[in-house]
Amino acid sequence: MTTDPSGLGPLGDVQVVAAMLRTDEADVRSFARVLTGALAEALPAGMVEVEYRRGLGDRLAGRDRRVVAVLVHGDHHDLGLRESDRGGVDTEVRQVVGGVVLSRTKVDLDTWLWVLAETVLAAAARTAATQRAFERFMHGR
Repeated sequence: MTTDPSGLGPLGDVQVVAAMLRTDEADVRSFARVLTGALAEALPAGMVEVEYRRGLGDRLAGRDRRVVAVLVHGDHHDLGLRESDRGGVDTEVRQVVGGVVLSRTKVDLDTWLWVLAETVLAAAARTAATQRAFERFMHGR
């Protein structure tokens, strides 16, 4: 019998990941840092795209580029998080089939975090299952 990472079962794991991601709801950089840092080991390469911007004013002031958007690719959906014009973040879920975006739905941050947590956990499970299958193949089991 295997134990889920949090010991709370799959639903509990989604809640744990969502709580971890809720560090600073108004800061795209925080989400990018978590998604490209702490969760990077659980996510397959290419699953997260980060968009940066560095304007002329930033260059003249010697400031580094800043994160303005994060896109997470799921199985049949992409999750977009973008710096809002009015401060904070805008979030959306895009339904994707064969690389084509069929629809875009704006969602609140809690919904976005929930879908993101489910997406991250599904990717981690797939990665672990793939690794176990490869190990069985290599060891002739």
